Amino acid sequence: MSLEVPDGTNTVIIGYSGTGKSVCLKCIVGLLEPDEGRVVVDDRVVDPSDRDAITGLRGAVGFVFQSAALFDSMTVADNIRLGLRRRGFDDAEMNERVRDSLAVVDLSGTESKMPAELSGGMRKRVGIARAIALRPRYILYDEPTTGLDPVTSAVMDRLICRTRDLGVTGVVVTHDMRSAFTVGDRIAMLYEGRIRQAGTADEMRHSDDPVVRQFIEGRPDANDERGRA
Repeated sequence: MSLEVPDGTNTVIIGYSGTGKSVCLKCIVGLLEPDEGRVVVDDRVVDPSDRDAITGLRGAVGFVFQSAALFDSMTVADNIRLGLRRRGFDDAEMNERVRDSLAVVDLSGTESKMPAELSGGMRKRVGIARAIALRPRYILYDEPTTGLDPVTSAVMDRLICRTRDLGVTGVVVTHDMRSAFTVGDRIAMLYEGRIRQAGTADEMRHSDDPVVRQFIEGRPDANDERGRA
């Protein structure tokens, strides 16, 4: 696949389950190495074997996991502090960033709560707070609305747009077309290992490509195994 992500925008990657969307995100941050080709971030090739370069890259990239990936034995504040502590911030700076990032996701006052005390949507918002506490240039979102009710999904969309308005470039992987059209400045469909089509939300909504239209409209195809019960 080949995809360019413009600065200061949210680029949404859509596609069928198992097509490689989450793998794409992991290649961007060097968690996986592509079999062919290369990933370039800020004019530098991502090389998982170069530990110093990967550490520097991950300092500029926040990652919001599908499951939020919070540590159950840590409070909300300690989950957010984890990345900050590894980067050598002192207690005063960490505490300020914890407060600021929780305020951005509308969770002020939850610092002492444990993940088990939070709803699924709140845990995902803490995941966003942990990402933005690092003041990254980029945030990668892996299925941020999966498993959420429509209202909570809309809250997540608003937060993704809010982080973009703070100057953060986002890459969002999702199956949720309502969310994709809400947060995406550009949308790209990954299909059989290639970008089938990429464009603005309006361009994708009015695509003439039958594969893109089938996916966006959620129409099963009689000859397609994905459409069979």
